[in-house]
Amino acid sequence: MKRFVAFVVLVSLVIAPVSHAAPKKIAVKTLQLLTSIGTPEEVSGVVVSGNTIIIYGTKASKAYARAIDSTGKELWNLSLDQSAASIATAAAVDSSGDIWITGATPLTTGLITPSPTATPFDPDKTVIPPSVFIGDLQAVALWKVSATGSLLFTYTLPTSSVLFPTAISVDKSGASVVGIIATDKGNAGFLVNADSTGAFSKLLKIGISSTTSDAIVRHIDGSFTVTGSSSETLMGKKVVGITDGVLVKVSKSLKISSVVRSSIAKGKRIWNSASSSLLLAGEVTASNKTETAVTKFSTSFVPTWTYRFASTGPALSAGSTQVFFISTGAVAQLNWNPKTPTPLLVTFDSKGVITAANSGPIGQKEVLGLLISKELGVLALTSSAESVSIFTLLTR
Repeated sequence: MKRFVAFVVLVSLVIAPVSHAAPKKIAVKTLQLLTSIGTPEEVSGVVVSGNTIIIYGTKASKAYARAIDSTGKELWNLSLDQSAASIATAAAVDSSGDIWITGATPLTTGLITPSPTATPFDPDKTVIPPSVFIGDLQAVALWKVSATGSLLFTYTLPTSSVLFPTAISVDKSGASVVGIIATDKGNAGFLVNADSTGAFSKLLKIGISSTTSDAIVRHIDGSFTVTGSSSETLMGKKVVGITDGVLVKVSKSLKISSVVRSSIAKGKRIWNSASSSLLLAGEVTASNKTETAVTKFSTSFVPTWTYRFASTGPALSAGSTQVFFISTGAVAQLNWNPKTPTPLLVTFDSKGVITAANSGPIGQKEVLGLLISKELGVLALTSSAESVSIFTLLTR
């Protein structure tokens, strides 16, 4: 899974963890298996439209989407692209129930002469099939699919560099895609918008050599928050750690207005996930210790509460109350101390107090998704070595 640039406000988030007296530790309940949906090589993630679960990813070097109901019965299966190779890496659902999927495709012959750039690293959450030559993936792809499985449109934005979309956010005005794009010095983050018809704006690069964009929030005023990480000096401000997590505010006109850095001395930080309420989750590595950081930010990027949990690192947030990660140690507020890495879904109230927790089975290598559905409730997606599975809080 796994960041920025312009007017930089350097802030090291050395915040005391939220402290609450708890006379009794909270029991951790068990997540319920809903269904298994494929292999880690083929599945990038899931979204929900009504009672339908849409799975997207890459199979046989082709981007695809397919839908199932809550019992696992397949409703439709759609090949998204007819290029020689394509990948689908992120998706979101709009208020009408249509599914917006982003990924990458090769350039149409003759469009833009590829530049000899370094390949950006491949985030863990999506595996590029061996038959796809990553140097070919130089166009941002955007597919819009109806809830019944009809391909409504396909748009591509050609660039001169290898790229990898990592996240997408949609609202009534359109969509925003962020990701990683190669540069002649390494890799930068990027942000590109599309209107409601799918027509692209210009592409904004964030950083020049060692920055990634991992999550995107669209705000009602037309501005954007991009989160991720950076190991480069931005606007004369030096990196505090080896790699800093970053929050980047971008205006409606695609101008970067501020950057806030989350740092740890001699360590690495990255914000993997950001919800619309600015609940951020990400990984922290320093002094041979790996943790998940969870912080609730205000709209002015001021932290209101924060936690650190022993973990394998990457983490996902949803709404204003939940975070999902692979836990490797005790949590003070919970009756919890796993002997082996175990998925853990933690629920907070609006003030940051832990109110509940649910665990998944052992043997899961990675958290791939966390979403909240009005119809299906909370869905948590994990990957083992062999399969990708969806878990829920509800008993079937």
